[in-house]
Amino acid sequence: LQSKPRSALSPVFVTADELGTAWREGKLHRPLLSHVNGKWLGAPEAGEDMQFDFGRLVAHAARTRALSAGTLVGSGTVANHDAGRGVACLAEQRAVEALRDGRPATPFLKFGDTLRIEMFDAAGASLFGAIEQRVERLSRS
Repeated sequence: LQSKPRSALSPVFVTADELGTAWREGKLHRPLLSHVNGKWLGAPEAGEDMQFDFGRLVAHAARTRALSAGTLVGSGTVANHDAGRGVACLAEQRAVEALRDGRPATPFLKFGDTLRIEMFDAAGASLFGAIEQRVERLSRS
């Protein structure tokens, strides 16, 4: 298996046909909103600067492993060339700051911090439900 933990997945899966006009050219074209502690981190548009559509991603993955029904294929971090849209990844934000300012200013997440990631349809309904996580200390009990 090659994957991120299931905590990186949204709580709801939808098929491409349920996305309507937001699904085109093998890509999902909607902003992905990210917030840390309620503060806006970014809303990059998922399909705009995506290098490879999902058909190409699946084809590439299938070259090196068998893919069965139910296989999940992710596209990686959502990012845009337009810096005004912000970012969907703290590591990306820190890299942008390091390149621009010589060092990152955005801190890593710490205990008590929350992260929320969500995508909405044109009518404002959540497409997949939110990924909302809080950084907690590991309980040794």
